Amino acid sequence: MGERKLGRQVRESLRRAVGEKAFFDSEADRFLYSYDTSSRKVLPDAVVRAENAEQIAALMAVATRHGIPVTPRGGGSGTTGGSVPVDGGVVLVMSGMNRILSVDMDNLVARAEPGVITGDFHRAVEAKGLFYPPDPASSAFCTLGGNLAECAGGPRAVKYGVTRDYVLGLEAVLPTGELIRTGVQTAKGVVGYDLTRLIVGSEGTLAVITSMNLKLLPLPESVKTLTVVFDEMARAAETVSEIIRRGLIPRTIEYMDQAAIVCAETRMPGELPVDAGAMLIIEVDGRKAEAIAMAEDVALLCQSMGAREVKVAASEDEAARLWAARKAISPALFRYGPHKINEDIVVPRSKIPDVVEKIRELKEKTRLMMVSFGHAGDGNIHFNIMLDKKDASALRRAHWAVEELFRFTLALGGTLSGEHGVGLSKQAYFDMEIGPEEKALMLRLKKAFDPAGILNPHKIF
Repeated sequence: MGERKLGRQVRESLRRAVGEKAFFDSEADRFLYSYDTSSRKVLPDAVVRAENAEQIAALMAVATRHGIPVTPRGGGSGTTGGSVPVDGGVVLVMSGMNRILSVDMDNLVARAEPGVITGDFHRAVEAKGLFYPPDPASSAFCTLGGNLAECAGGPRAVKYGVTRDYVLGLEAVLPTGELIRTGVQTAKGVVGYDLTRLIVGSEGTLAVITSMNLKLLPLPESVKTLTVVFDEMARAAETVSEIIRRGLIPRTIEYMDQAAIVCAETRMPGELPVDAGAMLIIEVDGRKAEAIAMAEDVALLCQSMGAREVKVAASEDEAARLWAARKAISPALFRYGPHKINEDIVVPRSKIPDVVEKIRELKEKTRLMMVSFGHAGDGNIHFNIMLDKKDASALRRAHWAVEELFRFTLALGGTLSGEHGVGLSKQAYFDMEIGPEEKALMLRLKKAFDPAGILNPHKIF
């Protein structure tokens, strides 16, 4: 894999297909789209900044005819190398297709283009009293199209589900250039195969999404945000399980270990308990009386489980600052080391205490800096190893720890990725979870959609 030079005639064919204003091949433009938030970087041969579906269809037809790899790209916030053009070719930048096309107040459906920033979409629909629950940590700069490609989740998934639960239908371009429409604009629809669900989460390997129909909900009347502090990580993990066991379903239950709290505290100096073993951020929502009552129930339960402090945010501003601190953890981790191995396992919620104990054991055995935080309400744990990858011994121990944790996760009935996808980073572990028959079927599906193998090649498998 590597950069593949395009001949002059092929380059001109691409330029004619998409138009002069959309085609770029300067070194600066190519470098700008050569990487995402993983550590991988490969220069494409050219960049196309998409403006409409017809232009993309023309590009894909030329790419298939000449065998040119095409890598779709949203905001570049992916962590597994999914938008890195590992085989050169063309990076197809979707950020210019950024219109919210309609918001149907009567039927609670919005239609949007893939380049819409997720946070902008949240604000736009909330201004109309509506609610789009998927809320990845990168919502300030990630795009809806990228969210669909990865089936992004976020903190609210414990109550509201993940991105695929809000996608009713799609318009997309196949690798061979055909424009297709999948799904519906209605609450129900079971005619034919569910192509929408197949494309959502396929990491840009089956089709290029050009617009989407998204389900909305009424905006909750009230939200209460609690911080719950524990001296021990194990007690925090047990509390998460107990909350769900009691039938209390907050909209979020986030957790941070001590190292993660220290990172978050950089955004709220002096306001977070850096000496604590763990902290939970719990949100409840609903009608005002319901939210107040549930917040009280959750607070009492946490206190009974040994929490040393339970605090309700006094204002929306305080809650917003708390979430900003939580979302700042990942970039702040580099205080612990120059490089990061970032995984996002998921286990049944009742098994979270087991995973916490396993991470503690791995930390002791490897003597590496490990930080964990994430969406404990749905069992999604972000596990990070901070190290210097130039240290061969440390890197070997880190890879051993990741494989040990993956095997443990699968033994508990979990999965190796909850929202980051496979991309490049998890390819080596793919066969640990997916059997040979299932993998062969997936490869046949890929071949059916993409006979020339040019759309986001060398990803997932």
